[in-house]
Amino acid sequence: MAEGKTKRIVIMGAAGREFHNFNVVYRDDPEVKVLAFTAAQIPNISERIYPPSLSGPLYPGGIPIIPESELQDFCQTENIEQVVFAYSDLTHEEVMHRASITLATGADFVLLGPQTTMLNSVVPVIAISAVRTGCGKSQTCRWVARQLKSRGLKVAVLRHPMPYGDLSKQAVQRFETLLDLDEADCTIEEREEYEPHIKSNILVYAGVDYASIIEQAEQEVDVVLWDGGNNDFPFVKPDLHVALVDPLRPGHETSSHPGETVLRMADIVLVPKINVAAEIDVQHVIGTAKTVNPDALIIKGQSTLYLDDSEAVRDQRVLVIEDGPTTTHGGMAYGAGYIAAVQAGAREIVDPRQRAVAEIRAVFEQYPHLQNILPAVGYFPEQLAALEQSINAIDADVVVSATPCDLQHLIKVNKPIIRVGYEYTDGHSPSLENALDEFLGRVKLPVTAR
Repeated sequence: MAEGKTKRIVIMGAAGREFHNFNVVYRDDPEVKVLAFTAAQIPNISERIYPPSLSGPLYPGGIPIIPESELQDFCQTENIEQVVFAYSDLTHEEVMHRASITLATGADFVLLGPQTTMLNSVVPVIAISAVRTGCGKSQTCRWVARQLKSRGLKVAVLRHPMPYGDLSKQAVQRFETLLDLDEADCTIEEREEYEPHIKSNILVYAGVDYASIIEQAEQEVDVVLWDGGNNDFPFVKPDLHVALVDPLRPGHETSSHPGETVLRMADIVLVPKINVAAEIDVQHVIGTAKTVNPDALIIKGQSTLYLDDSEAVRDQRVLVIEDGPTTTHGGMAYGAGYIAAVQAGAREIVDPRQRAVAEIRAVFEQYPHLQNILPAVGYFPEQLAALEQSINAIDADVVVSATPCDLQHLIKVNKPIIRVGYEYTDGHSPSLENALDEFLGRVKLPVTAR
């Protein structure tokens, strides 16, 4: 690079990793100039500014966030030299399409790796990751958090970022009570991840500036539990890294970015849902894991469904609401809610598409694989209101809701809501509990007898 010349960069993202990569790699580097972030996957996260309070003194006006659809024109107009790809759960082919768009403008296409972007912690870190969205990270993370707490350890969950609102207010977020979620105006997607931990008296951290987040969390806890989002690799260097594969989606172990990276990095590969998956598919994902990461310990587990009131579902016309990200950009056509409703003897699973209002019909148009379930989307107030209107307009006797958050706290529904819970169940040999105990002994944490 010529003396005095700065490299002109765009960072592609989806309200998460792109901000982290900027913070740890580019923010204080005078030899680069980040001209924009792009936004994808999540609605209404473009047309914002990454604020000066986070962008630092080299960016006194902040940094614009533009729609990804404008990337090619922006690169050409602004003479961009490098595009950094920084979001997760795209197929390898989809990533390379974005690379081709970039390269055609003359710019470099860059992927930053774990060594460059991972932060270090002074307390032990356990990371839960997965090869795809919807493998079962959340339930596994809840189980591990409870196990740590039951051993007398103070634990904080560091959640992969979901800063969809006012970024300057979301730099460091600490959630200890459900009231904290209300005060932070958390979306459905945030509540799905935070509420179950809080109800188990587990402290949750999230936000934008993970160097500040980890520094604050370290003051309170004995161990940090990284709760990954999508199929991304951790922002904090793990001392124990667990990666989930999904026997309900055999073949996806190495199909997506950066899920394959996660699988290759893992110390433990966890195969959940073996109680609901075909044995041939369980063996398929195990075989792939052994081929890709032969040094990893393979552990099998179950996913147990809990329906609040099976009799209220039996012989009824049921509207099924599923966890949003799992069924949208996660690509699953159904989830725990659909399975629970069918097992409970529902007379009919209602197709929600015709009665959904325009805002929700747009979601179905974006994700045409969704037919018999309604994803719990609520990224912004108008979309949450549209979800409420759609539920009330759809002709059904009862709602089966598999979102981990309490929808009735957020919207008013004219039908009974029967909630579905789903939790990781251990017990096979080798077990995750034994692996966890071995790790705690290795790092010499002050564990009390259970």
